Amino acid sequence: MSSHPLRQESLPQSTSATVAVFASPTSWIESDALTQCHQVAALDGMVHVAAMPDLHPGKGAPIGAAMASTVLYPFLVGSDIGCGIAVFPIALKRAVPERLAARFPDLDRALDPVRDADDPAWAVVEGDIPAGHVDGLGTVGRGNHFVELARIDTVFDRSHAGRLGLDAGDLVLVVHSGSRGLGERILRAHTEVHGAGPAADAAAYLAAHDDAVRWGSLNRRLLAARVAHALGAEPTAPIVDQCHNLVEVRDGLYLHRKGAAPGDGRDVLVAGTRGTPSYLVAAHAGPDANHSVAHGAGRKMSRADALRRGRAKHTVEELRRTPVGSLVVCGDRQLLFEEAPTAYKRIEQVIADLVAHDLATPVATTVPLVTYKTPDLGSTPRADRRDNRRGRGRP
Repeated sequence: MSSHPLRQESLPQSTSATVAVFASPTSWIESDALTQCHQVAALDGMVHVAAMPDLHPGKGAPIGAAMASTVLYPFLVGSDIGCGIAVFPIALKRAVPERLAARFPDLDRALDPVRDADDPAWAVVEGDIPAGHVDGLGTVGRGNHFVELARIDTVFDRSHAGRLGLDAGDLVLVVHSGSRGLGERILRAHTEVHGAGPAADAAAYLAAHDDAVRWGSLNRRLLAARVAHALGAEPTAPIVDQCHNLVEVRDGLYLHRKGAAPGDGRDVLVAGTRGTPSYLVAAHAGPDANHSVAHGAGRKMSRADALRRGRAKHTVEELRRTPVGSLVVCGDRQLLFEEAPTAYKRIEQVIADLVAHDLATPVATTVPLVTYKTPDLGSTPRADRRDNRRGRGRP
């Protein structure tokens, strides 16, 4: 059992919904995020809210939470339906960050089915593109999205890692991206009529939602293929690909996840920051946690605070070379500060809380070598600088 107490609170008698926070008393959990959990728990039909140790406030709903209800609420999933993290093995003869960083393609430039028909990355696409949505294909997006070349570092469970084909020293691509405008279009169609209210036609919403989830997974494959080809490697299938913004029907309830990964027997990459390890874990969360685990370190500073504090403490060049010696490709200076490692919680504490509450078991860590956020146009290959601004979805 857990060595950390579980914060489980019942709301006033007007509702039977409960809120459980899977974090230790010493973990950084903002009061605003807890307030949002209780506001969600007060919604009609809500049964249980499980907050992960990476919990932080979002726009109207907490990020890092899994919420079970008899009613489907699209705003609890948010606009980036299908956002998730995938891990792809990659074989390179030499992994010199300085050389490889300059070879990353411009992942703000979308793949156009006509203009880029000969791009070898298309080989990973099987069948039709979900919803016929071609805008932003092969782009990573802004915010906390990234594509990272990383090295497997510490292996905690050699048997489990071996089943995934991993060993210490192996290289992987970690891709964090979502539905690049498709999910926003789906949410906007709902909110323009119903605001933050429930879905009037749950089946219709779920059909559109499922397209966005499939699109996000396909896009992660396209991103990995684009990078693999640019680095001189063959694309591979993902060994992990878990979405953390979605809703599923489970045990007769709508289980909404916003910044929470499926934790029922899945392998999940819990992302650290660009200057810290990430953790590949075997998730085994039960119903108290709404079968979910954390998806990352979780912000401890707002973007505005990170920008203000970061500018006072760091230079741009300091942020482009991380404490673990990796490089950050990011031509957006503001984004560099907003996404600084210090803006996030300690990933080690998040993992410790998952372990202490028996939600997951660490398998291995990945350490970044190159983290791509947005192109540094001064070093982007000439062929990829063309039409740099075309084809972006919304951040």
